[in-house]
Amino acid sequence: MEKFEVYILGCGSALPTTRHFPTSQVVNLRDKLFMIDCGEGTQMQFRRSKLKFSRLNHIFISHLHGDHCFGLPGLISTFGMLGRTAELCIHAHRDIEKYLNPILDYFCQHLPYKVTIVPFDTKKPEVIYEDRSLTVTTIPMKHRVPCCGFLFEEKAERNHIIRDMVDFYKVPISQINRIKNGEDYVTPEGVIIPNSRLTQPATPSRKYAYCSDTIYNEKIVEQIKGVDLLFHESTFAQNEIPRARETYHTTARQAGQIALAANVKKLLIGHFSARYENDLIFFQEASEIFPNCQLAKEGLCANV
Repeated sequence: MEKFEVYILGCGSALPTTRHFPTSQVVNLRDKLFMIDCGEGTQMQFRRSKLKFSRLNHIFISHLHGDHCFGLPGLISTFGMLGRTAELCIHAHRDIEKYLNPILDYFCQHLPYKVTIVPFDTKKPEVIYEDRSLTVTTIPMKHRVPCCGFLFEEKAERNHIIRDMVDFYKVPISQINRIKNGEDYVTPEGVIIPNSRLTQPATPSRKYAYCSDTIYNEKIVEQIKGVDLLFHESTFAQNEIPRARETYHTTARQAGQIALAANVKKLLIGHFSARYENDLIFFQEASEIFPNCQLAKEGLCANV
């Protein structure tokens, strides 16, 4: 099976701590790298992960709070010093131009590569990236500023040919693609050979949903239903639910409730508030609701 991994570069929230870096992740699908959010220290964490800078061409910014985007200027500058020539696309709310363009104009006037800002709407789901193997769709969040999550969905493969059966029925090479696409084979004598006799079903496609930052929001359940891996913020413990509502964040228990309602296969929680000395409280509260739960931590590589 092809690689589909999520690297956690940072899983803290706004206030820096000695235990966690601000939010950033890298999705690795078939050795193509996609960054989600870019808090301070991201490029250092990227180095530690031993991932290749050259394989990163797209960065997705969920919203314009500093713990999700203050690492961009340093990363962009470093790419220039490394002699990058490939275009770098930054997908974000259109207001990122107000933040990033003055910095690029002042500090990065002579970059050897192009930085392209690709704006998107945060109010409705929208496919914002697509290639031969992947689509990335926005997931509208409810936060204090325009914000969205991202759904990374592997494209379904075509059926797999059963070579012995194809040889037995002497299927011409010209018919193979049609059979992979689900068509039956008709012999020169007019006999219909069912597709199910000639192929095996492809491996089911995999999905990863990233949901941060947001108040508890059941509206996202339908869009993330059944995903293989869900990352959901869990900034606070349940005893701080008034604070969570005030700041438009989610508790660990609420993250478990979203995972349960969406019938996801696995829950990964992060974006931990600095007020907690021990992250186990988040795990305990989320896993009471959704047992297949894991704490995010820097350096973790989670398979989708």
